[in-house]
Amino acid sequence: MTGHGNPQLAQALYHQATRGITTMLPSTDSAWVAQELTSRFGMPYWQLAMTATDANRFALRFARHLTKRPKILVFDWCYHGSVDETLAILDEKGQVQPKVGAVGPPIHPSHTTKVVQFNDVAALEAALAEGDVAAVLAEPAMTNIGIVLPAPGYLEKLRELTTKYGTLLIIDETHTISVGPGGATKAWNLSPDMFVIGKPIGGGMPVAAYGFSATVAAALESMVGKGNSIDVSGIGGTLTGNALAIAAVKATLSSTLRQEDFDRMIPLATAWSEGVRRAFQKHNLPWCVQQLGCRAEYWFCQPPRNGAEAHAAQDHELEEFLHLFCVNRGVLITPFHNMALMSPYHTISDVDAHTRVFGEALDALYGSNSKL
Repeated sequence: MTGHGNPQLAQALYHQATRGITTMLPSTDSAWVAQELTSRFGMPYWQLAMTATDANRFALRFARHLTKRPKILVFDWCYHGSVDETLAILDEKGQVQPKVGAVGPPIHPSHTTKVVQFNDVAALEAALAEGDVAAVLAEPAMTNIGIVLPAPGYLEKLRELTTKYGTLLIIDETHTISVGPGGATKAWNLSPDMFVIGKPIGGGMPVAAYGFSATVAAALESMVGKGNSIDVSGIGGTLTGNALAIAAVKATLSSTLRQEDFDRMIPLATAWSEGVRRAFQKHNLPWCVQQLGCRAEYWFCQPPRNGAEAHAAQDHELEEFLHLFCVNRGVLITPFHNMALMSPYHTISDVDAHTRVFGEALDALYGSNSKL
């Protein structure tokens, strides 16, 4: 989203590296970064991490510590990095199982995790009503299994039910910051208890942040960090919040991911989506293309309501064909996705190139004379 060679970021990294990469103390950029994160996302208190995986892991530790509850809840086919508790799915009987491909889970995820389908209010309430869920960790819209948008009113019910049953709500916007400068949280007026943002804020440098509401921060302040426990809490690390990472965040957020950038990027994603849609409609294909701000992705089904529907529609052979067809004609789309993520450096000519090549790919597969 920020491009692969932001000159402001490169200059800031060089300048900070010559002054010191890490000191285990806050840098002078820290106050600016905290204020900017609060301005964008609304959380008044912040901690830093090296990755969104770490930030999610630390937020879950805090949630269990605060609530004295053992479990978390995630959505089927969610993605929150490599956090062990989130590598869980539902099988055909509705039982929690390790995610397909997960390597060496320390224990069976059913001991740590509840899983429900996204957009299923009844299943969510049933899981929370048992009173053992410390936190729901959720993206406002699912992204790693294709884009699955929330049904009208679903996020409001998620907030209502977590509050009702004493469960903390952690919103992970590492991907959904594509909605705008303040992510979906700002654009959709969400009110999480904790908030996670990862790689985009560093422009490619390893860094993440997680924020707390005033209520959560006050509770944590009274419970943690006393005496010698701060060094053995399982939170943070030697390089967490290092001066180089903080310099990267300041350079990135002061030069990209601003409203003026999204004002350019979102229309490009819209044009990309329209080009894809015209191509598959020409061939009467029952596909969809979903847009989430400057992020857009096509999927081989009608708009999925949850991760299970999206997963069932995957076609790896078809996906690989489309990727190879495009890259052999000078268009590289996001690996592991059928997705475009617009940056400040993209132009309408880039979008038009994809539209042309994608149309040629479908013509090659289904015939050039297909009509609606």
